[in-house]
Amino acid sequence: MALQWLSLVGAIWLQSINGTNSNFPAYSSQLKRLLSLSQLQLNNLAFASDAGKLFGWISGMAANYLPLWLVLMIGSLLGLIGYGIQYLFLTNHISSLSYWHVLLLTALAGNSICWINTVCYIITIRNFPLDRQVAVGLSTSYLGLSAKIYTDIVDALFPSSPSDRAKAYLLLNSILPLVFCVVGAPIVRDINGGKSRKIEVGFVVMFVITMATGTYAVATSFSVISSMLSSLVVVIGMGVFLAAPLVVPLAEHAMERLQKKCSIRRERRVHDLSVVVDDGVETVEDGKKVGEGNVVIEHEVSVEVEEIGAKLMLMRVEFWLYFFVYLSGATLGLVYLNNLGQIAESRGFSKTSSLVSLSSSFGFFGRLVPSFLSYVFSRNKCMASTPVSIAAMMAPMSGGFFLLLSRTNLSLYISTAIIGACTGAITSLSISTTTELFGAKNFSVNHNLIVANIPIGSFIFGDLAALIYRQKSNGSDGRCMGMECYKTTFIIWGSLCFLGCFLALILHARTKKLYSQKL
Repeated sequence: MALQWLSLVGAIWLQSINGTNSNFPAYSSQLKRLLSLSQLQLNNLAFASDAGKLFGWISGMAANYLPLWLVLMIGSLLGLIGYGIQYLFLTNHISSLSYWHVLLLTALAGNSICWINTVCYIITIRNFPLDRQVAVGLSTSYLGLSAKIYTDIVDALFPSSPSDRAKAYLLLNSILPLVFCVVGAPIVRDINGGKSRKIEVGFVVMFVITMATGTYAVATSFSVISSMLSSLVVVIGMGVFLAAPLVVPLAEHAMERLQKKCSIRRERRVHDLSVVVDDGVETVEDGKKVGEGNVVIEHEVSVEVEEIGAKLMLMRVEFWLYFFVYLSGATLGLVYLNNLGQIAESRGFSKTSSLVSLSSSFGFFGRLVPSFLSYVFSRNKCMASTPVSIAAMMAPMSGGFFLLLSRTNLSLYISTAIIGACTGAITSLSISTTTELFGAKNFSVNHNLIVANIPIGSFIFGDLAALIYRQKSNGSDGRCMGMECYKTTFIIWGSLCFLGCFLALILHARTKKLYSQKL
């Protein structure tokens, strides 16, 4: 049991540093100036990062045939090459690098994320088969903290120079995932620990630690509080919170050792007295736990889900409904966050890094909430279906886009928090939706095909925003200042998100029978 929890801690650490593309808005404006890029070219860089997900299915296939530690190392090395060469170029260690080279390297770096994510998903699903929604939600919530973690480190090391900050982000993006993969490879593995449900206390402790981490992240995202602490203190504090989940496997290990000692002593007493003692061994039979004194405790019986391969999945109407729901929800949110630097600049808002930290912190809570609700309500069997939950997230997200039509900085803060939280929630829910609709056996390939809509949406929605931006530009340098730069874009995005909410309800109607079997 301790090794199972340790694998979850390893997945948490890997997810916390694997959102390397989520910090792109924090340095995109500096990169635009350093490389003399147009807004359309800059958007294509954001698209290239997402385009790596088009080949995410390769990591899914590799995970079926290669050791998981090797899949991790391949992902980290791809990131090292993709971001590392760009860093060497910006620091003038490499002189001959064209824009197309940068695009290719960015796509390579974007693909590296898929390899690490695939391993984390597989480990949490396999090691916690009866609580996979909770375990996956806990680990993926930390992915929402990536931008916050990277920004905190850069703030501590390069607080004043914009050009140095852009280089620092690329350096950290290339090195940190490699370091964490080397550390995490021995513990992020399939434990085959069975299907015991004697893990409730561990999840409660994990939720408390995770919520405390998110609260700290949100609090230090606001300038009023962060100004009271030095950047180094903020980084150290985040490091302490990231190490805190180790409490659960350490406590579990101590309990296992104590139980083993007690068992040995009990066996000795039995041998001396020649008495057979029922030691209360716990087993799981047909979804029921048989405990001490033959007391039978009812637990949730898993519903058999049809295992569907990629080819058959692509022929299902449910897949395409789900695909377009994700496209107009989580993908649209990611496009907004990728353009956050330019959106803030056009409104005359200079504290882009604070917005990135805010979106990251609220994205963390957004990813966590579905798993927390699943943990609480699944015991009472009154949890809404994931398509309904996704629709519930897309409604306020649509409102967040329309709120951006207001000129105030407060509306920018509120909208960014809403979109960040809802995007995180939909991303977390999508993992469970994939397994519920198409089974867990082919998850690594199926889910990578689902998220292939991210680069498609990034290209379509991002380029549309860039073209409108260029049309509204009022200077020879191609920069656009004022609310008109993104006004039309926000209206389009808000409308598409509302349409996606409607599609999610249609998906629920088509899969209502499946979810009714779980109640």
